Amino acid sequence: MADPYPDHRVTLAGIARAARGIDPVFRDSPQYACEPLSQALGCQLTIKVETLNPIRSFKGRGVDHLVAQLLARGQPGPFVCASAGNFGQAMAYVCRRHRIALTVFAAREANALKVARMRALGAEVRLHGEDFDEAKQAAHAHAARTGATMIEDGLHPEVSEGAGTIALELLRHGGAYDSVLVPLGDGALLNGIARWFKAAAPGTRVYGVCATGAPAMAHAFALDPSIAAMPSITPGTIADGIAVRTPIARSVADMRGQVAGVLLVDDGAMVAAMRLLHAHAGLVVEPAGAAGLAALLADPATHAGQRVATVLCGGNLTPAQMRAWLLPD
Repeated sequence: MADPYPDHRVTLAGIARAARGIDPVFRDSPQYACEPLSQALGCQLTIKVETLNPIRSFKGRGVDHLVAQLLARGQPGPFVCASAGNFGQAMAYVCRRHRIALTVFAAREANALKVARMRALGAEVRLHGEDFDEAKQAAHAHAARTGATMIEDGLHPEVSEGAGTIALELLRHGGAYDSVLVPLGDGALLNGIARWFKAAAPGTRVYGVCATGAPAMAHAFALDPSIAAMPSITPGTIADGIAVRTPIARSVADMRGQVAGVLLVDDGAMVAAMRLLHAHAGLVVEPAGAAGLAALLADPATHAGQRVATVLCGGNLTPAQMRAWLLPD
């Protein structure tokens, strides 16, 4: 397969290596053409279900690949990271398997279920700050103070390479697509998927989907590439998994030439998408995980009659969230 961007830091060889090496529990997730949703939305919709694994999200793919590469390079930890919850669960799961000490910083109001699961998987979890970005600042300070290795989701290309295995599977098992809609937080998921599609199926348009209440990545992608300063916008959205305040410049640079565009969806559209998935596919998906379907729901005319795929990237909801969003009175 010819590589149109051979100097890109997310490598096709790395994605292929990850597809062979990551823990099988995260690989080959279910994907299928969902007929009820396709009929409701007027397109041929394939859903890739990344919630049926021990951490209920796609994050294990990238983390498992990254940690394997770090250990091979002689970086045994301890590790520290910041997380809204899903990345921290992946780190905790993988670090427990390798017996690596891990400290996770999360915002004080982080999803209680995700915090509990990180702790149950063996991580030391410290709650700090009003949002993910403040927690990340505290994690960096902790790493500088203790000498632990800081693992930053969206920064390490290996995390994107692990996520890129989703694209490899979509194409291997599902044929061709006109468009792929991918939730966009820090960019690791989108960059891995877009990188593989650009080389293997360049006719497919890959879009990132941000929350309107957390549009910093969309604004950053729209900037002239010569502008180094990233926008900083305080998030206000129920979609904690994509609630980025300040984008990572390297992650935004990785999107250039790979991503067709960035779409915005509001919280109401994500809740509507969650309910559609629950009603028509029997799936429990969190707001960020349903962002791709929300974009399709918000603008079905653009994709009418097309072959579309989306990644349901997370399904960690508290009982209260399930009652409020999936089972309204």
